[in-house]
Amino acid sequence: MSPARSQAVVVDTMVVSSIVNAVRQPGLAADYRALIAGRPTLVSFATATEMRYGALKAGWGELRRRGPERDLERFTIVQPDDRLIQVCAELRASCEQAGHALGQKIHEADRWIAASAVRLGVELVSDDSVFTDVPGLIVLRRP
Repeated sequence: MSPARSQAVVVDTMVVSSIVNAVRQPGLAADYRALIAGRPTLVSFATATEMRYGALKAGWGELRRRGPERDLERFTIVQPDDRLIQVCAELRASCEQAGHALGQKIHEADRWIAASAVRLGVELVSDDSVFTDVPGLIVLRRP
């Protein structure tokens, strides 16, 4: 395996959702799995938050919420530390200055996800256009 293929990747919330709900869209899940094959897969704490919030918003009971918790165990969760907070603040400032959508408040979770990849110096797997042309971010997309 080449060094690039052994390097970790951060996956965004849509990718995690596609992978763990492969029954609904098996082709999409297969595409993402091919992109991350053999690589340590990381998720931002913001993705874990979004998944847990989605289950609560949907009114899932404790038993049903155990499924997403098991799904999250497949990934390493990137926790915030002082350096990540600094990277996220710098990312927001640079995106605001450039007029990039990632600088907007509505993209707070996306910004944490991008900052996680930038902070760790790894690629982000996503098809979300909000990550296009973000300084210092390398995005892997489905073909």
